[in-house]
Amino acid sequence: MSEEIRCIGCGAALQSQDKQLPGYLPASALAKVENGEREEVYCQRCFRLRHYNEIMPVSLDNDDFLALLNTMAEKKALIVNVVDLFDFSNSLISSLKRFVGTNDFILVGNKLDLFPKNSKESKIKDWMRQEANRMGLYPKDIFLISAAKKKKLDTLIDYLNKHSQDQDVYFVGTTNVGKSTLINAIIDEMGDVQDLITTSRFPGTTLDQIEIPLDNGHFLVDTPGILTDKQLASRLDPKDLDLASPKKPLKPATYQLLPGNTIFLAGLGRIDYLKGPSTSFTIYAARGMYIHRTKTEKADEFYQKHVGELLSPPGPNSDLPPLKGQEYSIKYRSDVLFAGVGFITVPEGCVIKAYTPGGIGLGTRRALI
Repeated sequence: MSEEIRCIGCGAALQSQDKQLPGYLPASALAKVENGEREEVYCQRCFRLRHYNEIMPVSLDNDDFLALLNTMAEKKALIVNVVDLFDFSNSLISSLKRFVGTNDFILVGNKLDLFPKNSKESKIKDWMRQEANRMGLYPKDIFLISAAKKKKLDTLIDYLNKHSQDQDVYFVGTTNVGKSTLINAIIDEMGDVQDLITTSRFPGTTLDQIEIPLDNGHFLVDTPGILTDKQLASRLDPKDLDLASPKKPLKPATYQLLPGNTIFLAGLGRIDYLKGPSTSFTIYAARGMYIHRTKTEKADEFYQKHVGELLSPPGPNSDLPPLKGQEYSIKYRSDVLFAGVGFITVPEGCVIKAYTPGGIGLGTRRALI
């Protein structure tokens, strides 16, 4: 081919040699593209993902993704780090300073629509800024949006319009934060092209950077999601990820607990109440997540017997590591975080032990609600 042709869904260069590599398209279909019979084309993987919600694995090296992001420091650009509000600490790119160079960057917290309606946006933004600062990151501005519901986009789009007059805008993020969904929503708001980029719940959908031209001669650039073992989402199979990921606003479920009680968030989270008064814990998780209360003395046996069945997700064939715990002494009303699966609000004066598979994504913050 005289000119490289790329999939408009994931950005991979189209090829017909190897089904296991990005950009595969049967030779007959690729010939039609090369002959100009088809202008816009999706690779076989994107086609199956868009039409059948079927994920086709491809061989990729995370180093390739990081190499792409490393080039941003050499350019004049505005960097947009899209993060998952339900897995903020693990979806914030800790090495962002290295990718950004001297460029400005902003934080965009996605999935605001899943927070209960009484949530205060100012508290969420304050928490995001404090967490970013703690990691040595100082965003120029912070936005809260829902890419899936196309909410709160106007202010962000105005900001991007203003700051893209003399530079490109790069969208970066870890996998499964809704980065490509957000770009599709922005494109839709700005024009009449809908769902250009392939999106899904499955990690690693965008395989190479995709440049979307703007009227001012600059570009919106969608970069591949960084795969990180700090995110539970990157370790779950598609079915389990679908069950564990909230799709509607979280409804609080309150449980009255005594020390010696344990609550399971299906097989993906556990909290033991070790010390404190009789009090209530409030759980925020996907509506389909199975919640089970039992006595702590029986919890290990219960988990071993029922994980993968009653305590599902994960499914019976999961290769997730066993639950690993961390003890917290709660000094003020706090949310105990469970790796993007949800959180449990715990009153002050309680001592608890929280668990996730391999201890992935555990943490606490001041209660947001």
